[in-house]
Amino acid sequence: MSTPALAGVAAQPRRKGRPRVSETASPSLVQILNLVRSEQATTRQEIERQSELGRAVVADRLGTLAELGLIDESELGAATGGRAPRLVRFSADRGRILVATLDQTALGVGIADLGGALLMEHHEASELTQPVSALAERLITLFRWILERQGNPPLYGISISVPGAVPDGGEAMFLGTTPAVLPGWDSFPLVETLVGAFDAPVWLRSSVETMTMGELHAGAGSGHRTILFVKVGKRIGAGLGSDGALFRGAQGAVGLIGSVPVSASGGSGTLEAMAGSDHIAQEGRNAAERGASSILAEHMRRGGEITALEVAQAAQVGDAAAIEILSQSGRLIGQVVATLANMLNPALIVLSGSIAQTNDILLAAAREAIYGACHPLVSRDLQVIRSQMGSSAGLVGAAIVAVEGVFSPAILRDWIMAGSPQAHPLFQRMKDEIARKRLAEEHIVRPPDV
Repeated sequence: MSTPALAGVAAQPRRKGRPRVSETASPSLVQILNLVRSEQATTRQEIERQSELGRAVVADRLGTLAELGLIDESELGAATGGRAPRLVRFSADRGRILVATLDQTALGVGIADLGGALLMEHHEASELTQPVSALAERLITLFRWILERQGNPPLYGISISVPGAVPDGGEAMFLGTTPAVLPGWDSFPLVETLVGAFDAPVWLRSSVETMTMGELHAGAGSGHRTILFVKVGKRIGAGLGSDGALFRGAQGAVGLIGSVPVSASGGSGTLEAMAGSDHIAQEGRNAAERGASSILAEHMRRGGEITALEVAQAAQVGDAAAIEILSQSGRLIGQVVATLANMLNPALIVLSGSIAQTNDILLAAAREAIYGACHPLVSRDLQVIRSQMGSSAGLVGAAIVAVEGVFSPAILRDWIMAGSPQAHPLFQRMKDEIARKRLAEEHIVRPPDV
């Protein structure tokens, strides 16, 4: 049974995998697909009502989307007095998103469906200080291994989470060059290498941003309109999620709260310098050396290294000096976060990072400072909790970033008729430019056409 012709276009046989539709149909295809994808509409009647499109147009567009493999209507819904409606579902298994998180001492990789659900993940120790070329080689190897394990499904994009802020002026739909977000990245074309290896668009976001998105869509933030996410580690950063979207600011530099000046116990400095994991570790070493902490002193005597985690473990078993170190960090973090809460009025504040997630003391001190400094209207229903997603948050959030990019109306409208984001004209031009630059750098001279 053939799909009805688009309004105003003569019916012709469609080529398999590339339905012929007019450019005027693209906006309605985009609108309907995103209504279905976001589950704002799950039946034809709901689509007609939400889109304000006629029944014939909706039927035709759904036929096109079904041929493209982007929707499915095989399931029946619950009957409400008449015939059971046929449910319209987004086909999240139509393609896959490769994701990775690059941390100072660890590398995480995974693969997600087009709904952002993580299907597989792998984590291993890795030093971010290694040459970018070596990191790229390992990343490509792991990505190919995952794709093989998944049966080499169609790939719609790659999304990478990195420790530093990723500048974004909004000037390009697709990332064609590698931003210098980390030392050494300006000398190696990581993005270009991944595009060449997998023929897929690449997205880069900071780890705080991807973890915020992960919490907002699949973690504690699910169902909340506004959440404030705070990551505590060597660096301290914050992310803001509102109405399901990530707020990025003018240049992608939202949430750099580690640079905020603070003071405590007669000292002053940035929040990172006064409350981050390096400071916690240094204060732990000082406490061990002066004998204020018997647990840390014994650990040092045995030749063990005192890191922030050792301080947290000592505090957890009642070491007074370690408890005070973590409490002081928590209070400083809470004071800064309270200022943000008074301005943004979030429903939820989520603290993450190994120190916040493995220890109650820093969280309790931060929570006390936040509630104490917030306006009563802000704190009345405010929840301050720790993340339960751990290392998966960044991978899930990276997947959501890519999915939202691929299916954003501005990008979707130019590839939907072809069936994959690789067909987008701007992506094709970007690939050609990457290939041209590679040839120029390698000084390769093509022979003339015969």
